[in-house]
Amino acid sequence: MSFRFITKSMHAYLIDYPVAVVLIAAPFVLKLGQSGPIVLWLSVVVGAAALLLAALTDHPTGLFRIIPYWLHLWVDRAVGVVFVIAPFAFKFAGLDAWYYWVLAAAVLLTTSVFNAPEEPAPTHLASDRHTAA
Repeated sequence: MSFRFITKSMHAYLIDYPVAVVLIAAPFVLKLGQSGPIVLWLSVVVGAAALLLAALTDHPTGLFRIIPYWLHLWVDRAVGVVFVIAPFAFKFAGLDAWYYWVLAAAVLLTTSVFNAPEEPAPTHLASDRHTAA
């Protein structure tokens, strides 16, 4: 049994836009910011950027489909690393720190451990070989 079950379509429909909305709304709902305003605004800015990234990604819910999916995943992973480091770099404490560490774990697991490899697109060469035989 493989742990790599999150497909490109699942990521597009179930993760990108909902997570972006959560990143924008959660700091207000959870009343984050006891460690300083960057706690709140880092999440909001990343959420807004995530909406833009989703809209520009070449996947089923992409509106403009400019950014390849593999690059989208690497941007997500970079955000996960930033979320690991931010509480240390900006001295977040308590819920402020845990919020980012939980997000980091979720992002890194989703985009690395649980991410299913993309199926390669069929090429004309492969189809030409089948018709010639």
